[in-house]
Amino acid sequence: MKRWEYWVGILTILTTFVLALLIVINWHSVQQMAGYGYFGGFVVSALGGATVLVPVPMLAVQFALGGVLKPWFGPALLGPACVGLVCAFGEAVGALSIYVTGYSSATPLANTTPGGRVGRIQKIYTRLMGLMERRGSLVLFVLSAIMNPFFYPTSLAAGAVRFGIRKYFLICFAGKIIKCTAIAFAGYYGLHGIFEALGITV
Repeated sequence: MKRWEYWVGILTILTTFVLALLIVINWHSVQQMAGYGYFGGFVVSALGGATVLVPVPMLAVQFALGGVLKPWFGPALLGPACVGLVCAFGEAVGALSIYVTGYSSATPLANTTPGGRVGRIQKIYTRLMGLMERRGSLVLFVLSAIMNPFFYPTSLAAGAVRFGIRKYFLICFAGKIIKCTAIAFAGYYGLHGIFEALGITV
């Protein structure tokens, strides 16, 4: 790899750790961010899409906002649709940091000397890179559209194999629209049922 790619990789990793540290330090503020409506949903989703080092209440926020936020225009049913769109954009923006990490620093993992646990991780990661080269678009879309623990390593592999960043963003955004909108609608119907049972008007 070129010298600048190593430095970008180091900077990206440090940025991720700093981001995680800031989330921990300002945890109360992150929770309050949901009170800022669509902007809060975007910020929390972007944080959740950018790091897996600390648990960000991304899904809980999306669920709650889908049940309580009013739409920008039109009938109330458009509220969760707008929440899904905004949160999906936030997650896709956050996921760019994973791609950049893979692009600049994850490639050496595939070139390390096999042995022990590192060897198993290397083998799995190499297979992911091969899968991204063969069926990258389909894999990214499916993993973006469902809740699963495999999106992060797959996004690293996407960066490592130099999958087009614009294509990566658009595919992730499309898949995450499905996931986030489904969560928001679950919140809309679930919370509205609870509120109606309690006699609370939203």
